[in-house]
Amino acid sequence: MAGTAVTPTRMVLNQLKGRLKTARRGHKLLKDKRDELMRQFLDVIKQNKELRERVEQGLTDAFASMQVASSLMSPEMLEQSLLYPRQSVELGIKYKNIMSVNVPVYSFSTKNNDPSEIYPYGFAQTSGELDDALGKMADVFQDMLELAQVEKTMQLLAEEIEKTRRRVNALEYIMIPELEGNIKYISMKLEENENATKVRLLKVKEMVLQDAHNYKQ
Repeated sequence: MAGTAVTPTRMVLNQLKGRLKTARRGHKLLKDKRDELMRQFLDVIKQNKELRERVEQGLTDAFASMQVASSLMSPEMLEQSLLYPRQSVELGIKYKNIMSVNVPVYSFSTKNNDPSEIYPYGFAQTSGELDDALGKMADVFQDMLELAQVEKTMQLLAEEIEKTRRRVNALEYIMIPELEGNIKYISMKLEENENATKVRLLKVKEMVLQDAHNYKQ
């Protein structure tokens, strides 16, 4: 169906050739971007796997300690011990650019740097396993934050990869073939017109020569 919506003129042909050149260059750039996004995505997947294993192990250890503490302390004492935390955490977010994708970078800071502030209770009436549980939770917190950052990065990169893939496919399977088809159609039409013009000129020349040869005074 190429050529049905275009005017077969040399000006249109030159315009289409320019668009085809631009489309091919854009196609190459988008393919390069897609390939680099895929490389970055695979790196993030690997990082996500390592972080998830660390976080799951850290949470498992913390919950195990908390389970032991729960068995050694009464529910009321356990609740009272954790009711009023002394430490607070402030989360921050910045962004970095990965192949035109703004991905988040999370950070946190505590109200003070004293490690003992994570224990909102006195040690006389509590179990040592509760201390272990809170300590392990504090240790795994940074990994949990990084895991959230990595998983959000994965989501954003996956969305950008899909958008880039659709653009590459649109250029490769729709726009470029359509431009090539229209260029071929116009080139054939122009060639047909040139051949028809040559035939007409030859006929006119033949008629002129014939008239000149048969001319009578």
